[in-house]
Amino acid sequence: MTSTRTPATRRRTALAVGAAALLTLATACSSVDGGSGGTTGEGGGLLGDLQDSGTITVGFAGEDPYSYQDDSGELTGAAVALNEAIYAELGIDTVEGTLTEWNSLIPGLNADRFDSISAGMSILPERCEQAAFSEPEIMYTTAFLVPEGNPKNLSDWQSAVDAGVNLAVMSGAIEAGYADRTDVRTTQVGSPQDGLDAVVSGRADAFALTGISLRALAESADAPVEATESFVAVIDGIPQIGAGATVFRTGDTDLLDAYNEQLAEIVADPQRYEDVLGPFGFTEAERPVEGLTAEMLCEGDLEKIADELGPELGLDS
Repeated sequence: MTSTRTPATRRRTALAVGAAALLTLATACSSVDGGSGGTTGEGGGLLGDLQDSGTITVGFAGEDPYSYQDDSGELTGAAVALNEAIYAELGIDTVEGTLTEWNSLIPGLNADRFDSISAGMSILPERCEQAAFSEPEIMYTTAFLVPEGNPKNLSDWQSAVDAGVNLAVMSGAIEAGYADRTDVRTTQVGSPQDGLDAVVSGRADAFALTGISLRALAESADAPVEATESFVAVIDGIPQIGAGATVFRTGDTDLLDAYNEQLAEIVADPQRYEDVLGPFGFTEAERPVEGLTAEMLCEGDLEKIADELGPELGLDS
């Protein structure tokens, strides 16, 4: 996916990963004072400073379809589009992106190298101890890439267990852990393309990965395959509920609160959510359910979340 809507007011900078380049960018274009801890100026918090400058510097990780560089080197993706829509409403018309290694995102944020992170980062308890997450933006679901017609009739994780399939999974991915915990036979692959090849060649009955990634893979593949509907995997009786969000420094509550206010309007409106994220393959399946909060996910009690939001998540009560 290499073309998206591009607002004329946007100026985005994508830099190669590297400490020297990153530090240079921080000095040149970040609106944050290096020793400020995210609060600058006499008038208050970071939000006012960003509105005065009209620019926010955001850390991204290069992962399609969340945030990546297109063929021309321009930073794009669903996370970019969502940030632009929200920050524009806050009077911040220019989003400058810093392409950063995944493990350097939170450390870079806390070192004031950029003002926030948008990389579809999952809200996890250990991460919540290091930074502040917005309310959920993207629900993470699972799907299967299968031969056309779905001959094994796969629909959820239990159907794969019951069918005794040989499942392609990426080494180190969460789906590999699901398979291990449920005794599903697996073929380990190194990339989405390898998973596709395993299904096409018959070495695997299906390939498990996130729903959004498999839909993009199926659409781009010149092969007789399809992606199943997305679902929340249930492992050991507990739905594996997950969501991604934008990340802020813990002290930047003014920016976080304002961001959440605008985010709530987009998430509550299915059509607007589709307008912003749909060009990157996101659907109603990825729109966060009503009642799911960052606080719940930071606590990490997935069983409690399932009990409280089972019907909204499409789970049996």
